[in-house]
Amino acid sequence: MTRRSCAIYATGIVSAHLLIVGIALVVAQVFQTMIHERLKKEFTLTEASQVFESWKNPPPPVYMEYYFFNVTNPKEFLAGGKAAVQQIGPYTYREYRPRENISFLENGTKIYALNPKSFVFVPEKSVGNPEVDIVRTVNIPFVAVMNELSSYSFFLRTGISMYIKSLGVDLFLTRTVHEVLWGFKDPLLTKLHTMRSEVDEYFGLMWKKNGTHEGEFVFHTGVENYLDYGKIDTWNGMRKMNWWSSNQSNMINGTDGAVFHPLINRNELLYIFAADLCRSIHLAYVEDVEVKGIQAYRFAPPSDVLMSPKENPTNEGFCVPAGDCLGTGVLKVSVCREGAPIVVSFPHFYQADPMYINAIDGLSPNKDEHETYLDLQPTSGVPIRACKRAQLNIILKRVQGFPSTRFLNETIFPIMFVNETATIDDDSASQMRTLLLIVTLVSNFPLLIVGMGIILLLVLVVLFCRNRQKKSEVKRIDFTEAFHSLTTTKDETAYTQVHPPTHTAPAASVSVRLCAFISHFSALG
Repeated sequence: MTRRSCAIYATGIVSAHLLIVGIALVVAQVFQTMIHERLKKEFTLTEASQVFESWKNPPPPVYMEYYFFNVTNPKEFLAGGKAAVQQIGPYTYREYRPRENISFLENGTKIYALNPKSFVFVPEKSVGNPEVDIVRTVNIPFVAVMNELSSYSFFLRTGISMYIKSLGVDLFLTRTVHEVLWGFKDPLLTKLHTMRSEVDEYFGLMWKKNGTHEGEFVFHTGVENYLDYGKIDTWNGMRKMNWWSSNQSNMINGTDGAVFHPLINRNELLYIFAADLCRSIHLAYVEDVEVKGIQAYRFAPPSDVLMSPKENPTNEGFCVPAGDCLGTGVLKVSVCREGAPIVVSFPHFYQADPMYINAIDGLSPNKDEHETYLDLQPTSGVPIRACKRAQLNIILKRVQGFPSTRFLNETIFPIMFVNETATIDDDSASQMRTLLLIVTLVSNFPLLIVGMGIILLLVLVVLFCRNRQKKSEVKRIDFTEAFHSLTTTKDETAYTQVHPPTHTAPAASVSVRLCAFISHFSALG
């Protein structure tokens, strides 16, 4: 066997083995399964995992952008007209949210933590100075007191209304943005404090929320099941709430929005418990996006999350008392706001019933600015970018005994909305791209083997064809030489046959005798 033949056979054997092994690995998904198992073990809330430190101290900066609806025609509204508002903002604050008092429970399968939040003003991302800029908005303490007195007698309400009027308190107030947001000493609450010490004298939308936490959380670490990674086990000692009118509505589902399990697919629903909304919400896949060179899945709350119970009966449990339901796009949260007629929605009543939008001049909902969404890297489940947007509203309506409300049309009045944003930082993005590259290379290693097998197969075909061509050339040379020899023989034979056969013998005899004579003559000499 020649060297060329040995090379052909060796190439064929190696190619066949590579193809067989590669195809078997692809079909069995050995490397992909190995990577997935590694990810499931790595993404756990344990001290040995790579993600634990980033869970305790999230590196991406979180910004809170506050926008207020400044009322431009309070007199017209009190006279029965349509309210007009003008959006002002943003007033941006950097949010810090480290996990504290961490302790492991139940053999490391659960973890306890507090999540205090603190806020620092960021002037370069804001439109003005919140301690100087003025905003006119609804007087929420006044409305809360009116709502509390609605079940009392008309004469008592009238007397209290006159007393409140003497304090100079009205349905609308004018304060600085900082006061409305972080608190001020309210004259009405101050009077109530003298009668009931548990009533706080100060009011602010974020009063006592700077440096405090939203409750005590116990999370699943994901050690037992990767799908439970980061899910809430209890909140303030509760596995379910008791505010709403159905067991389903009271359920505490999902994570706190900071982490999600790895290996996310487009068909699943993701659940988040939002303490400020007093409920859990679900998010559905919307589209594929790219953030800093990282491919991600965008998830967003579908329209049925705040849909009217008439259109989505599962939301009937959020009507308290049972049957007292609002329309699509709004949620009354009085049950967890000390009875105040507070309503939450998406900004500018995005995805809400048009009647709420049309009731106020100055609103213009749109998806780009007002949608809540979450961009997740599907392999790791890590949030790459997040925008949580929510609006605070209050119900304004006529209350007998309070003359200032006698011409009011019942309205869900917007107060402010917040845009909470976070995007992965550059260092974390670089690490994520490196991780994904390694995962891709390892997961596709069987395809690399198949590719090498195909390349060697092509080399085998080339070598085989060239070998066949070589043999054909050798055979062609041998045949040419044989044909040339045969042709030469025929030519010589043809030349000899020119002499007549009858003269052959005498010519030969004369020649022999002539040679003998010459030899004899030479001998004599």
